[in-house]
Amino acid sequence: MEFHSLEVRQTALSLLRGGTRNAEVARHLNVPLGTIGYWKHVDRTKRGECPGAHNPDCPRCDGRTLDTQAYAYLLGLYLGDGHISQYSRHRVPNLMITCDDKWPGLMDSAEQAMQRVFPSNQVCRVRKVGCHNVKVYSKHLECLFPQHGPGKKHERRIVLEDWQQEIVDAHPWEFIRGLIHSDGCRVTNWTTRMVGGVKKRYEYPRYFFTNKSDDIRKLCTDTLAKVGVQWTILARGSDPLNVSVARKESVALMDAHIGPKH
Repeated sequence: MEFHSLEVRQTALSLLRGGTRNAEVARHLNVPLGTIGYWKHVDRTKRGECPGAHNPDCPRCDGRTLDTQAYAYLLGLYLGDGHISQYSRHRVPNLMITCDDKWPGLMDSAEQAMQRVFPSNQVCRVRKVGCHNVKVYSKHLECLFPQHGPGKKHERRIVLEDWQQEIVDAHPWEFIRGLIHSDGCRVTNWTTRMVGGVKKRYEYPRYFFTNKSDDIRKLCTDTLAKVGVQWTILARGSDPLNVSVARKESVALMDAHIGPKH
């Protein structure tokens, strides 16, 4: 076990109390992130500020108000490319959304949605090569994301519970935005046509959502249909993994509510 001096610990607590993120303190002092989180938890507990000490933790268990708009977006992110795991050194599971560094706006949106859904929990970013993992720890993750289970999502049945479907129906564009931000994209395609004997190039935008799970693709297409977006399925080899939105009116509708990643 590595021991750290009282001076290092006090410096860490001073930074944390000032609002510095756990990950930034860990990098600055060269202390493991888990140690920083433990110090912060103990400090806040001693001061009576431990998250959840005075507020209910879970909308499902305790009746706490849930920000349904943020949840619809976070649910889309989770179903597309999110992961719930529990490492041996942590007693509390974490929800992790991996965001490419090319899309800082997406990273901000993911972090904001997590914080709105889990207002009493600390959200952090963990730096990786070319990306950041946006994470939140909560013992109630499986209450809010009952689709979690052993194995990969595309290898098991994915069905929304009634309360989740009600939220998606109330905030369909937020749900679609989460799916597109995680496993989708907006691209510019091109083609050529002969006009008056001259070959001309034409460009047109389209949206894709790509996922191996038949159930998750159906959740995407069902929601697209409800908001008036026309879609088609494009196969990758023999597998129908791509949901495509290419019609001009539907792309315009997607642009008005989703837009390209940034």
